[in-house]
Amino acid sequence: MKTVVVGLSGGVDSSVTAYLLKEQGYNVIGLFMKNWHDDSVTISDECPWLDDSNDAMLVAEKLGIPFQTVDLSEQYQERIVDYMFREYEMGRTPNPDVLCNREIKFDVFMKIALSLGADYVATGHYCQKSSIEVDGKTVYQLIAGADNNKDQSYFLCQLSQEQLAKTLFPIGHLQKPEVRDIALQQELVTAGKKDSQGLCFIGKVRLPDFLQQQLKPKEGVIVEVPETVIPEVAGGDKASNAFAKAELENLVKKPSYTVAEGKVVGKHQGAHYFTIGQRKGLGVGGTVEPLFVIDTDVKDNVIYTGQGKNHRGLYRKGLFVKEEEIHWIREDLTVAVDETMQVEARIRYRQPLEKATLYRVDGGMYVIFDNPQTAIAEGQFVAWHHGEECLGSGVIS
Repeated sequence: MKTVVVGLSGGVDSSVTAYLLKEQGYNVIGLFMKNWHDDSVTISDECPWLDDSNDAMLVAEKLGIPFQTVDLSEQYQERIVDYMFREYEMGRTPNPDVLCNREIKFDVFMKIALSLGADYVATGHYCQKSSIEVDGKTVYQLIAGADNNKDQSYFLCQLSQEQLAKTLFPIGHLQKPEVRDIALQQELVTAGKKDSQGLCFIGKVRLPDFLQQQLKPKEGVIVEVPETVIPEVAGGDKASNAFAKAELENLVKKPSYTVAEGKVVGKHQGAHYFTIGQRKGLGVGGTVEPLFVIDTDVKDNVIYTGQGKNHRGLYRKGLFVKEEEIHWIREDLTVAVDETMQVEARIRYRQPLEKATLYRVDGGMYVIFDNPQTAIAEGQFVAWHHGEECLGSGVIS
């Protein structure tokens, strides 16, 4: 009988995960991760960890499985929160959920689980795992969840073969309503519980309040930039396979703006609190269409905006991933320097996959989309696929 440690979060997905594994004959242990102590920045009735831990304990009791809590708040502070502050300070947009899976759930937490004698770790993620043989070796595949609305493979795009080998995703083949039905039938206390939102393990936070713990407010100007000063983004012309590096660089280049090119329309409390594509929180009215952030300059503390979601400043044809930030789940498919690969890719959770080409060069990799993409933000992750399978990912630089 194999032993599985389930990350019981106090939500319906992990509860049903534990139930299904028990039904399948595994020896199941429930483990709740406490990763955050500071309630001053959470909108606390949205995601109080105490209620979650209590619900997780009730589920474990109902299922008759051992349960304990581990406090990972020190590692979480170090690897996730400090990283977020650093990224925002540099004017980048981190993705704590992707990082949290790589650094906490499938690293720190997994090591604890394995030290307890577990053969596997299981989570309530909506994604699937399968395996194939390549040159006589087992290779694990990360496959999208069967529920298109809930597919979470993007959040797991930084996992490695070693991590996947030890992981189970018992609800990945189910639709969310089916998961709730199972929880209801089993009278699990989490059956009707709303999905948690916001930062992983912290819940909903007021981001400026959260960031103000370390990043001090600093007044600057909001500038509206007319489309006329921005060059057209090329349409469906792919970069030639002859690897003209200058051509690729041109396709991913972010326009740079000056205050003189636009007009000052308002003030803000710190460029580092804003991200490209953001619409809310600008506090500027009186424009025909809403303003969107098209660039942030943390050095001079200026936010550049444009009117409407189709503003040219929001669109770019591609992006670049530095050498050290390229990650392959499917190491056997790694693209060598001067080679290309046709893929589908996404730059944010729930975005439909878009056709793209990977161009590997010395020092990194270009991801060039067939169609221009909106709000490509540095610090976010790009994940590339073949169909349902996520092959790898990288940090947008």
